[in-house]
Amino acid sequence: MKILVVDGAGGSIGQQIVARLRKNLSEKVEILVLGTNAIAVSNMMRAGANRGASGENAFRVTVPEADIIIGPVSIMVPNSFMGELTLVMAEYLSLSKAKKILLPMSQPHIDLVGTNNLPLPHLMDETIRLVKAELSENKIGQAGEVRESVRN
Repeated sequence: MKILVVDGAGGSIGQQIVARLRKNLSEKVEILVLGTNAIAVSNMMRAGANRGASGENAFRVTVPEADIIIGPVSIMVPNSFMGELTLVMAEYLSLSKAKKILLPMSQPHIDLVGTNNLPLPHLMDETIRLVKAELSENKIGQAGEVRESVRN
């Protein structure tokens, strides 16, 4: 199972997500990170990601590997992060068949309706809950291995 965390700017949201994933999931679950810049990637790597990169080509190569994509909703919006997230990056992410878990962090020009204005720590808790549910639904154990019932 490969979880991809995407963030931009300083990568602080992605860094917190990676740290919580690493704390709550087995080391066998691979955490990949993509950033809109090297600082975001560096901060997410420091939190415990297995691999990370930035740039459009990194998005092209890495996004198809992901089973789950996590990040703020702005990763689906071209030119978000003050223009750091390109149209091509947003396209790779939005067209991916991976399960997407998006935090409802609004952009200056986007208002999200129907979402609770929860503090970031609560959003992170909900993110971890959804990842665990997805791992369970896909018959992946906490150790990140395929259960015997799936192999037979």
